[in-house]
Amino acid sequence: MDETLAKKRAMRNPKRGKKQPITWTLIKNQKQLIMMSVPLMLYIILFAYVPVWGWTMAFQDYKPARDFGQQTWVGLKHFKFLFTDDNFLRVLRNTVGMSLINLVLGFVTAIILALLLNEIKKVFWKRTVQTISYLPHFLSWIIVTGIVATSLASDGIINDLLMKLQIIQEPILWLSEGKYFWGIVGGSHVWKEVGWNTIIYLAAIASIDPALYEAAEIDGASRYRKMLHVTLPGIKATIVILLIMSIGHILEAGFEVQYLLGNGLVVDWAETIDIFVLKYGIAQGNYSMATAGGIFKTVVSVTMLLLANWTAKRLGEERLL
Repeated sequence: MDETLAKKRAMRNPKRGKKQPITWTLIKNQKQLIMMSVPLMLYIILFAYVPVWGWTMAFQDYKPARDFGQQTWVGLKHFKFLFTDDNFLRVLRNTVGMSLINLVLGFVTAIILALLLNEIKKVFWKRTVQTISYLPHFLSWIIVTGIVATSLASDGIINDLLMKLQIIQEPILWLSEGKYFWGIVGGSHVWKEVGWNTIIYLAAIASIDPALYEAAEIDGASRYRKMLHVTLPGIKATIVILLIMSIGHILEAGFEVQYLLGNGLVVDWAETIDIFVLKYGIAQGNYSMATAGGIFKTVVSVTMLLLANWTAKRLGEERLL
């Protein structure tokens, strides 16, 4: 029966599921869309592809005063240095660790907040909570790190609250101990971005057919059961796509928050690849090593993106490509 129905649909829509060939007629009919895309394409070419020419510096002992033909080519010398340098291996560990914390906390908190907001029936309270939650997104990191540093000071609100609750007996110097730093960075990212990340999940939830909730309610499903068996499956495709995109930024642990909250006492836990490139590459005039570090980040990001997309395809989930 299903095969007969599929054949009938195919007969009514012969082009269904097939790619339409690109012809001059098609281009002429869509010339307005093509003209609208020209500025965007020029922007991408100018700022995304033209700078790739600078990657050649990673294979040279680059000296700014020399012309391109006068540079000394050294092959993979700077890449070998990076992978054998203890400082780079340390910042690579920090970058991956903080990035994974941000990824897990960001996803879990955003999905949970979206589910909870969806259960609020009063529109006024729902919009109020949503507005309060995403307002920190519009604050710059210099302001956010200032608030975090003040709150975590020895006489800050966090220590005062923990002491009044008798959880601790004396103030903790949160920003002076490396074992707390990754958690502080993760918490700062959650506070700043959780509301903004929730918006796309709320949009996906709004597209779920209300009849599914009605059917679940008739079957006696509780609110938690409806979240588990209706809402989460309904936004699974959105979750998978965002997860794939986030995995592609696995080495993007951040720069501002680590640079602004870091100090000499937690330097072994705070430095990321971006700070390493700035500190040991650009600041010391070693542009070749800085470029090699940037290429390493790009290659890893593209590889992880393709791997995540391939894995999603193998599992039968939504994917980017």
